[in-house]
Amino acid sequence: MLDIKLLRDDPETLRQNLEDRRTRVFDDLPPSEPGWAAQSVERLRALDQRWRDLLAEQEQLRQRQNDNSTAMREVSKRPKPEQAAARTPLVEEGRTLRERERELTTAADEALVARDEAWRRLPNLTHPQSPRGFSDDDHRELHRFGTPRDFAAEGFSPKDHLELAEALGLVDFAAGAKVAGQKFYYLKQEAVLLDLALQRYALDVARRHGFVLHTTPDLARVEILDGLGFNPRGASTQVYSVADSDLCLVGTAEITLGGMLADTIVEPEALPLLLCGLSHCFRTEAGAAGQESRGLYRVHQFTKVELFAFTVGELAVSEAMHQRLLAIEEEIFQALEVPYRVIDIAAGDLGGPALRKFDIEAWMPGRGAYGEVTSTSNCTDYQARRLKIRHRVEGDGKAKNRLVHMLNGTAVATSRAIVAVLENHQQADGSITMPAALRPHLGFDRIGPR
Repeated sequence: MLDIKLLRDDPETLRQNLEDRRTRVFDDLPPSEPGWAAQSVERLRALDQRWRDLLAEQEQLRQRQNDNSTAMREVSKRPKPEQAAARTPLVEEGRTLRERERELTTAADEALVARDEAWRRLPNLTHPQSPRGFSDDDHRELHRFGTPRDFAAEGFSPKDHLELAEALGLVDFAAGAKVAGQKFYYLKQEAVLLDLALQRYALDVARRHGFVLHTTPDLARVEILDGLGFNPRGASTQVYSVADSDLCLVGTAEITLGGMLADTIVEPEALPLLLCGLSHCFRTEAGAAGQESRGLYRVHQFTKVELFAFTVGELAVSEAMHQRLLAIEEEIFQALEVPYRVIDIAAGDLGGPALRKFDIEAWMPGRGAYGEVTSTSNCTDYQARRLKIRHRVEGDGKAKNRLVHMLNGTAVATSRAIVAVLENHQQADGSITMPAALRPHLGFDRIGPR
């Protein structure tokens, strides 16, 4: 959630940011409506002003109540025969003021709820260097690592991971669909060990970089998801909700790691706080379809190793941490011997909490294109504001509190990493060689041929 001062002091920045991201705040003001962004900001300002006017009226009412109480005390000092006549209008006025106080309290509470419900729909601001646009073509490629193999020169055509995995008996989507539904699956044989080896390797890298390792809950309260900017309700949600409870299945350990410090004031010497979470992830993948959804690339459940950082609330510090998270992700995929490119994500494709996001897209020979395997986002204080995560700051002889900055990054999402490993390391005989970095955790250097 953004600082409400932006609405009062810099509405033009908000209007431009809504246009850059094409974010819909009010259902009846879609981005196709002329002037929708400016109208959205003006409506937000009106909601905020309504609440502030009610607060001002409450303050005036309290002053009138104080005056009434003072007058009642003065009346009590008069001779008794005079008190009754003087007290009656004051008692009536006091009753009227109390009734108005109740009305104003209700109206102010309702006005605050209305404003905050709309205000929460606003995304974070957008980094000045993030490219503007709304399509994949608008992302900015920053650099590449490795060169895709020339399979033609090796005398065979590459298969996609699903063909490879089914031929080697590594996955069973039919059984997964029978038991849990479409896009659920079983990993089998060496794929089980490959999945575990990817987890262990990523955990080793994270630990070497100073991250404290965690296994996290697979469930979180709705209020934690809300605080982190995830929408646990509605037709377009990516979140599975648990019936008759306030719990949801997490789609990423970002939720459980980020929620750990809710309502906490952190001592500055504890920052940066580096956490690494191993969790199962569950996503509805509502609306997902097409070639890129084939096989393991887009599924309802997978395992992920997540990097998370809390820093002091200064942009220069969190930007440096953002680059650090990206470097760790690159280190992992370089060790997996997978060609990739790094993408600076366009404003229109940023998640709501992110100021800026970098994706690593691995080369996937089966589709002849790059596909996302990791992302890392700097969410600045957007999530910390609603979760009330702060750190102490010394200044002017006294301590005050400032919101932390929060960042997340995928060390490895095992389902997509398996796609990249299988496709890039396939051999003409149908076997798959294993990257050297994983072999100590695997106990073998090749899968197949069968």
